[in-house]
Amino acid sequence: MAAQDTLALSQTEASNRSSISALLELIRQRESFFVTSHARPDGDALGSALGMMYLLEAMGKQVVVGFSDPIPAVYRWMPGIELIQGRLCDHPDAAIVLECDRVERTGFQTEDFAAMEAGLTINIDHHLSGRPFADFNWIDPSACAVGAMVYDLAVASGVKISPEMATCLYTAVLTDTGSFTYPSTVASTFALAVHLVESGADASAIAKQVYFSNPEGKVRALGAALGTMRIENGVAWAWITEEQMEQAGAVVEDCEGIVNSLSGIADVEVAIFLRELPPGDQFRLSLRSRGKIDVAEVASRFGGGGHRNASGCTLEGPLNSAIGRMLEELGREVW
Repeated sequence: MAAQDTLALSQTEASNRSSISALLELIRQRESFFVTSHARPDGDALGSALGMMYLLEAMGKQVVVGFSDPIPAVYRWMPGIELIQGRLCDHPDAAIVLECDRVERTGFQTEDFAAMEAGLTINIDHHLSGRPFADFNWIDPSACAVGAMVYDLAVASGVKISPEMATCLYTAVLTDTGSFTYPSTVASTFALAVHLVESGADASAIAKQVYFSNPEGKVRALGAALGTMRIENGVAWAWITEEQMEQAGAVVEDCEGIVNSLSGIADVEVAIFLRELPPGDQFRLSLRSRGKIDVAEVASRFGGGGHRNASGCTLEGPLNSAIGRMLEELGREVW
């Protein structure tokens, strides 16, 4: 490791220790908390939120977890999932927003969130596009998952990591590292995973639930999307329309992960998956990169964001226009 890399790592570690210490003090000073994450929740959003719930409860706090969107079927087995509410709560001492760059990303209306009158807002994020929108902000782009940040907070708090907390945090890390394949996966990621398994997370059972319990509609949606696939100059792209989703019997959550099938193709540097949004005049794009291209930077040019190797944005249609605009932008990076 180069000297400047070591210095940057040391600075990040020092900053994280300071953030964790300050955050724990804020938590100890308060009794009631509302925890949420982004709309269309994924494994990290749900795992980190539920992990935070178990941590706060272990610290003797009152906690409500709420999401604006339904829980995807593939995650409905998780411990504590039945406790998640579909609404905001009234007057918590603090609101903790996970993995969002702004309140709007939660899917709750900004005015409703403001009306909740949380005494303190806490922002915990690991995206490059993370923004300090809250009263307290802990943003660490080097973290492999927000679940890993919650884990660090739990370890620093001194509470015992229960099997339920371990299961939720392991799910968060497993899914947000692409099963430990993304560049964010480092030695400490495996050390974390070992500790969570030792604390009661069943790695095999979790993997089976996440990767081997897909509904039929998800598989049919994948087939429909792959039927549209195009590859050119190291870029692969595919799409699915509302009509195709209806024919496949698929719902929005069934499109999760389709882009990964494209990024797994040999010699593909960037993968793009476009999902038509009702009423058909916009497309939601998921972007993946092998590492050379910073797709978070590309997505940011269209009002999106995310990680260097995994990001997203929304573009106006029609389909050919959306594809053309993204290919033109990527052309500046790839060709």
